[in-house]
Amino acid sequence: MSEVIEEMGIDGLKIVQDDALYRFTSDSVLLSRFARAKHGDEVADFCAGSGIVAFHFYALNRKTKNKLRFTLFEMQESLFALSQKTAALNGFDNFSFCLGKLQELPERYREKFSLVLCNPPYERGGFENDDYEKAVCRKELTIRLEELAKAFAFALKFGGRVALVHRADRLAEVCYTLKSHNLEVKRVQPVAGKTGVKPYLVLIEAVKGGKPACELLPTIIN
Repeated sequence: MSEVIEEMGIDGLKIVQDDALYRFTSDSVLLSRFARAKHGDEVADFCAGSGIVAFHFYALNRKTKNKLRFTLFEMQESLFALSQKTAALNGFDNFSFCLGKLQELPERYREKFSLVLCNPPYERGGFENDDYEKAVCRKELTIRLEELAKAFAFALKFGGRVALVHRADRLAEVCYTLKSHNLEVKRVQPVAGKTGVKPYLVLIEAVKGGKPACELLPTIIN
């Protein structure tokens, strides 16, 4: 057993991780800060892994936004179990969990959510020498962008938002794919490793049924 309990960095909250499994990166924290909460949001975390995006987002917003509820979606049982342990450890009773593929979302989740958070696998290619369990968290081995967009559209209410992180060099593809599923990109924020270099990531917010108009935000240096 290689589970560890780590500080979330907010109000003494904790998160359960496993050194033998995929561990979250700064992408997840950037996404949780980029996404915007509203009172009463019903939030889904797609490709949740150990749940860091949803847990961190809740930690950031729970004192200012009322009645936030979360459902975490993950296909790997080992990571799924970690997220349940984190919720129990912190006494979060507003979190529920769904184990399975996003391509097979149950009908009960149709148009249920006002916000979807997603740090998806966004690299192409095989897993080469990587462990399969870690590779599927980074690479499009089990779900493609087109399938993700379809899942977003299925789960979101009209006017609902999706906030995701993706590769900067796939921005045009992401925007086109989201729009093809009636998800209009409204905000884009590039992320670069240092000043003066091209971005390597983009944070994107889209609205289901939104009107065309996109705000390009200043680049984050990470």
